[in-house]
Amino acid sequence: MKRAVSVSLGSSERDKKVEIELLGQRVSVERRGTDGDIAKATALFTELDGQVDCLGVGGIDLWIKMEEKTWNISAAHKLIQGVKQTPIVDGSGLKNTLEAHAAQTLVAKLGAGYAQGRALLTAAIDRYGMTRSFVQQGYEIAYGDLMFALGIPVAIRKFSTFQRVAKLLAAPATKLPISVLYPTGDKQDQIIPKFTKWYEWATVIGGDCHYIKQHMPENLSGKVIVTNTTTPKDMQMFKQRGVTHVLTTTPVLDGRSFGTNMMEAALTAVAGKNRPLTNAELNEMLAELNLKPTVHSLDAIE
Repeated sequence: MKRAVSVSLGSSERDKKVEIELLGQRVSVERRGTDGDIAKATALFTELDGQVDCLGVGGIDLWIKMEEKTWNISAAHKLIQGVKQTPIVDGSGLKNTLEAHAAQTLVAKLGAGYAQGRALLTAAIDRYGMTRSFVQQGYEIAYGDLMFALGIPVAIRKFSTFQRVAKLLAAPATKLPISVLYPTGDKQDQIIPKFTKWYEWATVIGGDCHYIKQHMPENLSGKVIVTNTTTPKDMQMFKQRGVTHVLTTTPVLDGRSFGTNMMEAALTAVAGKNRPLTNAELNEMLAELNLKPTVHSLDAIE
């Protein structure tokens, strides 16, 4: 059996292990949280090197990728400095392939009412494939990168402006500590409402689930969430706030959707190439598996 493990800086309370079949092969898919303990995560990556078929990095990305440009995130690469044998992925491959169909899936599943709308994207540079899908669909977009990643209360309103700002800030941002870039450990369970006017403005709220939850208001009536790494608890929380539908960009396995890094690690393990897959290879596997973003009606949740 193939084995894929995601080591996350997130809470260990969200850990999950399931066995699935992909392209005729059994693969063990396991998420292991380290509660924000950087030393523990680093040690676990080193321990698992050579013991599993692919490793995923959760809770932070290894790279920022936009078009043909890539920036290494220094703090993330320190986590995996002991990994010498096992291929390692951060989910960016799926973010640029599977998530590139997010807006179009909303239209296909929810109807023409979602052919246009207003989207709040919490960190557009982190989900560039998702971002491009909403741009191509013609949505009005509030790019929340400055707000959610850096705490600067300014929404960017034009795609061209977002691209310029992203390219300007990407290099210095990748040198920041993990604690500045992403909520880890107990911080993932804290909800401190901010930027409420943009949540209220949007018809669709897209991005990393932790970013969305971190500052969401009590009232999200009529909203649609586009995200992944959702647990049953997350779905209940969204329903209680009035969200009507949640689109998960990764499939739901045994009650939850895993992160893109976990699913990319599973696909990489099954492919058996002992290296990260190219976007073309991922697209080929996704097509063969018929894996697409999935829309969930929260009315069905008790």
